[in-house]
Amino acid sequence: MPFHGDVINQFEGYGELAELDWDAYRSRYSDIRRLDRILESEGDTVNRYQASKQADTLMLGHLFRPAELQELFDRLGYRLDDEVWRTTVNYYLTRTSHGSTLSSLVHGWVLARQKGPDVWRYWEEALLSDVADIQGGTTGEGIHLGAMAGTLDLVERVVAGLEAGPDGLRIGPIPLQEVPRCSFTFCYRGHRDIRIQFLPGRVGIRVPLSRLNPPLRVCLPGERLETVAAGEQRWFRLPERAVRRDNDGRYSARSTAASPRME
Repeated sequence: MPFHGDVINQFEGYGELAELDWDAYRSRYSDIRRLDRILESEGDTVNRYQASKQADTLMLGHLFRPAELQELFDRLGYRLDDEVWRTTVNYYLTRTSHGSTLSSLVHGWVLARQKGPDVWRYWEEALLSDVADIQGGTTGEGIHLGAMAGTLDLVERVVAGLEAGPDGLRIGPIPLQEVPRCSFTFCYRGHRDIRIQFLPGRVGIRVPLSRLNPPLRVCLPGERLETVAAGEQRWFRLPERAVRRDNDGRYSARSTAASPRME
């Protein structure tokens, strides 16, 4: 695994490439998403610079939770703590042109887990990628289906924090003020049309009536295990004031208490 300093290299030798004057190019061009084409028009190539079109190294933070990523690096014999990962994220944030709609998704995802700034800016870019044709004409060539699916994934696995775990359906929401509430249905291990609702500080789960499926096992923040029977709806409180960051990088509540109704 190549490093330079405390930064994970995109590839061997990446840190030895020339630095690009990003401010100069942003002042000369209204949009530098396709930095590769801009440099080619000037007789230059992006391959000479520490510049990325999209999230490459930071895809690690999309594919793996912080605890999983640290464990992988440990097995390979490398140190990856919060400081190294934060330094890596900040490094690539300033060296990425976001020439792909998927880049905004990944950066928004990574920053949400870090509870860093500009989360919503990246998410909004992904949401508007085709509606506003943010790349200036590419939508006419075909919609960005991956970005569309990714925005749903952001809601389901980041805002709601859903994850299939060995002990059941894990819920580890990451609060985002721009998305204070959401609801959707999903399928999970034979259960169809489970409805989940998130309101500030609480989550509601409704499991459709079925004689074939066992009760839904749910693991709430704080490793609290609950069950929701078929045909039942239950509400669990997640006090907003108690939101903290767990040691695996997730933001969750210190405690939860069952609530029979919304208030």
